[in-house]
Amino acid sequence: MQANVFNKYINNSKSCKNYTPPMINGVSASKVFLDGHQTQASTVYAYLCEQFPHIQAAEWQQRFKDGLVYAANGDVLTLDSPFEANRHVYYYRFLAHEIHVPFEHQILFENDHFIVVDKPHFLTMSPTGQYVQETLLVRLKKQTQLEQLTPIHRLDRETAGVVLFSKCVESRGLYQQMFATRNVQKTYHAIAAYRDELNFPITTRYRMEKGQPFYTMQIVGGEPNSETFIQLIQQHGNRAKYELKPHTGKQHQLRVHLNTLGIPIQNDPFYPIVQHKADDDFSQPLQLLAKHLEFIDPVTEQAFQFSSAYELTL
Repeated sequence: MQANVFNKYINNSKSCKNYTPPMINGVSASKVFLDGHQTQASTVYAYLCEQFPHIQAAEWQQRFKDGLVYAANGDVLTLDSPFEANRHVYYYRFLAHEIHVPFEHQILFENDHFIVVDKPHFLTMSPTGQYVQETLLVRLKKQTQLEQLTPIHRLDRETAGVVLFSKCVESRGLYQQMFATRNVQKTYHAIAAYRDELNFPITTRYRMEKGQPFYTMQIVGGEPNSETFIQLIQQHGNRAKYELKPHTGKQHQLRVHLNTLGIPIQNDPFYPIVQHKADDDFSQPLQLLAKHLEFIDPVTEQAFQFSSAYELTL
């Protein structure tokens, strides 16, 4: 992102005192409060480096040089812009290089309040770490030009299938509450190992906590906090296709539950063993699919059911 491109957006919209930052290439501005307590920073640049130590100083320098950091009134800030406590600044996050995810999403349904999307494998939901443009949220924002678009629930990067996005700020809380109170029926399909000593259907109940590495989950003793209904759909040799209906929504719940039963999901890079793959290796997608989503619309009271066009086959 070059400074002159960014300045075009700034100049078109900074005439008012209460500046509203524009969305650029599907990316919304991040807002930072300049807290004067416990800082000796003399410049905005120094403060941002101090507050975000996980971001390299060279990256902040490039953002300033590209005109991607600016004051609350829309003035573009420089590396020398002085720190002024109790004010806000905005910045945009763009990465110099992202690995392209060669799979496309499909919009299944859209109305005034939400969009239902069929997410492919390997596509991260929202900007994080090494992905910004190559995320479902930014792709959708670019496609729809809806800056307020927000995911109501999430799927792992490795998982494909149906996911719901809110379009309307005013009704967003109703849909978030719908998921929080478990008034949504989510049905998944998975290809995993088969064990003839397991008698399906099975309802699994485990207590899940953070594991090691930190991005994994583990089963521990104590009161169960996760529950999944599992049904066998089809079996061939040592593999089978399962239908999974989670009653709770813990991180990696379905992956951990099946692994605990001794039937880990095919191509799972975390369970039972963490196996890091190259970021551009798209050859073995996790065989987990969010196949169906059902709910009563909290705004219209209409019954909805959506199904992914993807299929998992043995």
